[in-house]
Amino acid sequence: MTTDLPGEPADQRGHGVGERPPLDRSLLAAATAAAPGSRWRVEVVAESPSTNAEVAARARAGEPEGLVLVAEHQTAGRGRLDRTWVTPARSALTCSVLLAPAEVPAARWPWLPLLTGLAVVEAVRRTTGLEAALKWPNDVLVGDAKVAGILVERVERDAGGAAAVVGVGLNVSLRSAELPVPTATSLATALGAEVDRTRLLVHLLDTLGEQYDAWRRSAGDAADGLRPAYLSACDTVGRRVRVDLPTGERLEGRAAGVDADGRLQVTTAAGPRVLGAGDVVHVRRTEP
Repeated sequence: MTTDLPGEPADQRGHGVGERPPLDRSLLAAATAAAPGSRWRVEVVAESPSTNAEVAARARAGEPEGLVLVAEHQTAGRGRLDRTWVTPARSALTCSVLLAPAEVPAARWPWLPLLTGLAVVEAVRRTTGLEAALKWPNDVLVGDAKVAGILVERVERDAGGAAAVVGVGLNVSLRSAELPVPTATSLATALGAEVDRTRLLVHLLDTLGEQYDAWRRSAGDAADGLRPAYLSACDTVGRRVRVDLPTGERLEGRAAGVDADGRLQVTTAAGPRVLGAGDVVHVRRTEP
């Protein structure tokens, strides 16, 4: 289900290098409304401390599935393990999506971050042509550098069942000097050209909707399309890796695959290990 977008919107033209254009709200509203089976309600705000925190609060207050909160500037974003994530205004795509997959058993919800990572990879490829890939579990890479991170949080509610808040932080127009660490990049830096954040968001919601609907129809069974697609996009599998654990233990071996529950399978000298995303601090490649 691909949304066709019209020509470049007027308010995206004529901006200098130092001027980052805002999201085109009119184009965004028209594109999401026209998408087949669209369920997204997109709200764009100038600033938010954390879109995940705001969407979680609204979920607890009874907000139904489908809310997409996008911040032009996120001032206190959080990543996995409570790492902070802050970028200049309008330089990134920072958004949180509210999902409530009641048909999927809770034991299969760990696939949601991986599913989202796959959707971001496909959106980046569709929008820019860059060969994005995944670092297990859900970091998005361009080349060897990280361009996006994902944080999914489960929210318990008094009514309507549990919900998931899916947060995405995607570096779009950051210049080299603005990147937080040497191992990060942005789409514009990698592409050598500006990238339209509005189009990127439309493609992200398209691909996320496609992946999410298929996953729900299978009651969360990743063997039904999701796991093979994830493995084909995952740059970690097949590589030698070093895994740092919260206990201080360090594992080295070959990433052999991802199991039915989305856990990384590592073959070590002492035998096979299976690791969930919550079990690790870092996974790093130790060979090209």
